[in-house]
Amino acid sequence: MFTRWSVLLFSGAVFVVAAWTAGADKPPADYRAVSGWPTLPDGLKLGGVSAVAVDAADRVYLFHRGKTPILVFDRDGKFLRSWGEGLVKTSHGLRLDRDGHVWTTDIGHHLVMKFDREGKLLLTLGKKDEPGDTPDKFNKPTDVAVGPNGEVYVADGYGNARVVKFSKEGKYLKEWGTKGKGEGQFNLPHAICIDGDGKVYVGDRENNRVQLFDADGKFLAQWKDSGAPYGLFLKGNGQLLVADGRANEVRLLDDQGKPVNRWGAKGTGAGQFQMPHWVAVDAQGALYVAEVTGQRVQKFVLK
Repeated sequence: MFTRWSVLLFSGAVFVVAAWTAGADKPPADYRAVSGWPTLPDGLKLGGVSAVAVDAADRVYLFHRGKTPILVFDRDGKFLRSWGEGLVKTSHGLRLDRDGHVWTTDIGHHLVMKFDREGKLLLTLGKKDEPGDTPDKFNKPTDVAVGPNGEVYVADGYGNARVVKFSKEGKYLKEWGTKGKGEGQFNLPHAICIDGDGKVYVGDRENNRVQLFDADGKFLAQWKDSGAPYGLFLKGNGQLLVADGRANEVRLLDDQGKPVNRWGAKGTGAGQFQMPHWVAVDAQGALYVAEVTGQRVQKFVLK
């Protein structure tokens, strides 16, 4: 099988990795999967893991479709705490803002919720069990991201085809997007993230592209080498990690959207995936991939 070599930069650590053609069934050569990560509490079994995020102290937050849907671990996989039982119906997206608040999207209750790091509910957007397309209602919102000035962006993706922008207090500001294939249109906006300049990246899943906008929704560009962008993670150097849940791959795009690396294949082995849905990187350069069908999260570190 053909292999080429690339040098990747993760949070200051240089990774030399092999890039495989599609269908590879191993992680890159200088990565290793961390066996047995994380250590689950007795009696707890992961459901489909829809999201993973890492805070400034490398605590790892999992969002899964099972008992106590929000789980928190330290970098070694030691369980720290959990919450969300009775609050969340169907887990989907989870993000952390610059202040360490935890933001979630619940496609079952049609809600976006903001928690503090201990699990106290601070803010709710949307109306529980009332799907809609008005400023105060969502229809199965998929992801949420917080901009550099605290503004909140919601990808309202399964039932609608829009991005909705709110103030940091939760006041509706504006929205953009309609169903379609054109610039600024969406066919399932599934993931969203914001860079330090306020530029908005939207994973337009069923159109197999990532669209870029300014902070007010002006179309800037589209990247078509993303595959099906189920999950997005934007690195500090402008490179974009993509969890392609359809191809069961993780992809890396450069800051112009050009492919740098891709790896993975369908399966249950280390470095194989069953619907990779979310991806994150910690300050040590470790890579976390959440799988819905595989009902697990894999952690990869340098050998």
